[in-house]
Amino acid sequence: MNFSNIKGAAVPTLAGLIVMAISGAAAAGSLAGSEGDKRFPPAISKNPKDECTRAYNTYVAAGGHSAYATTFYSRVVDLYIICGTKLNAPSQKAAEDLALRNCQAGLTRWKVKTASGGCAIAASK
Repeated sequence: MNFSNIKGAAVPTLAGLIVMAISGAAAAGSLAGSEGDKRFPPAISKNPKDECTRAYNTYVAAGGHSAYATTFYSRVVDLYIICGTKLNAPSQKAAEDLALRNCQAGLTRWKVKTASGGCAIAASK
């Protein structure tokens, strides 16, 4: 077998593999812009300066595994929403655990009780 034939065939093969790897990584690598798995629609205010609205928009824009946790909102009883996020975690499960902890820490920090209970994961990706 001639070495120049192997060399001539290896270059196009290697180029094809590189193109496939790059396109596959680009498709699977970024979750930016995705709302992910929505478990319930979070109560987001129309005010873009609201902390939970900014947190949710940042969650949607995040490119890695992220989660958004919030308290359930009852217009009749609750006058506020507490939320927590974890952005770009190593896994979806890790993001959910840390977002839930962040939300629960907010309940403890502000010493509030909600009529609907505690925090829950509203969306994760």
